[in-house]
Amino acid sequence: MTNKRLVVGISGASAPIFGVRTLELMKQVEGVETHLVYSAAAVRTIELETQLTISAIQDLADVVYEPVDIAASISSGSFRTMGMIIAPCSMSTLACIATSVSKDLLTRAADVTLKERRPLVLLCRESPLHLGHLRRMAEATEMGAVIAPPIPSFYHAPQSIDDLINHSIGRALDIFGLDLPWMKRWQSPSP
Repeated sequence: MTNKRLVVGISGASAPIFGVRTLELMKQVEGVETHLVYSAAAVRTIELETQLTISAIQDLADVVYEPVDIAASISSGSFRTMGMIIAPCSMSTLACIATSVSKDLLTRAADVTLKERRPLVLLCRESPLHLGHLRRMAEATEMGAVIAPPIPSFYHAPQSIDDLINHSIGRALDIFGLDLPWMKRWQSPSP
């Protein structure tokens, strides 16, 4: 049995492609089992913003949980994982995490991740931000979460939107210490 399990959450925020791409890229990483959990709102956002069905996305994960399955293994701290990434993370999901409200399995799994002192990476998706959003981000950070908005970088000379998405996900997965051979990293410029 492996201890290398990564929980991948998808909330109802715009850009569910970040969660989908996380699952796709994790297929290239050996020795890590992906556990997918999503919110009920994510299903609707996926329908509106992608050409994918929820079952096609479920097929990308090693293990899948329904949003209401509060007895799932990821709802317990005794189930070992390397941590959790929520991509994208809605402001509603962030608010639940910051206030320790477990409204569904997604937010319960995030709460468990924090209480067990495991990495919780939140790709918050909202703009502009009001003071309430910023305060919830600060509260989640004080509890141990890492706020990692999918802000594009350009030093890797992206040629497509996919390059921007992949790089944002790659940077987020770096937090888990995953070796991503395709990831382009900053290097000092030649003199």
